[in-house]
Amino acid sequence: MKNLLILMLISVISCKSFSQGENESTAFKNSADLKITKAEIIHDGSLEHLVFSITVKGTAGQSLPTAVGQLDGAPVLGYVFPTNLQSTDVGFEETDGIVALALTSHPDFDDTPLWDENFDKNYANDGIIWHPHWVVLVEDKRVSGGLAVKQFDPEKDKVTLPPTNPGMPMYMDSPGFHVVTQGKQIKVVVPTYRVGGKTDFNFDGVAAYMQVNASKPDLPMLGVYAVYSVASGDLSLPYTVQK
Repeated sequence: MKNLLILMLISVISCKSFSQGENESTAFKNSADLKITKAEIIHDGSLEHLVFSITVKGTAGQSLPTAVGQLDGAPVLGYVFPTNLQSTDVGFEETDGIVALALTSHPDFDDTPLWDENFDKNYANDGIIWHPHWVVLVEDKRVSGGLAVKQFDPEKDKVTLPPTNPGMPMYMDSPGFHVVTQGKQIKVVVPTYRVGGKTDFNFDGVAAYMQVNASKPDLPMLGVYAVYSVASGDLSLPYTVQK
């Protein structure tokens, strides 16, 4: 299964003809802020946490989506860590797909109802602030990036999600980890108990554009429409956690 998922990811990034999401900024494609030069995860055993970091050529987190004023078609920008962790490691039930930690910004909606990322006592207005999500990604050829967050039918499927999930019918969680942007780096701190104590796994780093769909049944709810850069160059998940 692991090798099959890696081959799927390689086939996605090998596609040379991505069609643009309708609300994707034309500036994203050539932005140095989205050109990854390094992806790293360090395990700090003294505090038992993992520090996930992505380094870019420009300024990490400086490029931001422009609001369109509604959920349908809302743009989502992400620095993503695809991993070979299992879905059960991060609080989902057992399910197939690629477990990824996505650091995202999206000004049109707030999907972290438990967290106040901009410290203004309003828990529903800070979607544009960089924040993390655990997601399970699956192949989806209906979108130009070839991947989407795995969905389910809430009326038919009995799915177990982490208690911090945002209430959407997708394999998505809003874990509330602290995200920091400093110069060329964006980082997030993850306690090891939030990944089932796993400190030995593979990963990669990706900068991508995603878009919300709330009106078209023939498209996923949250699909990947463009991949701007990949740390490894081929999405083979070659990196391991450093001690």
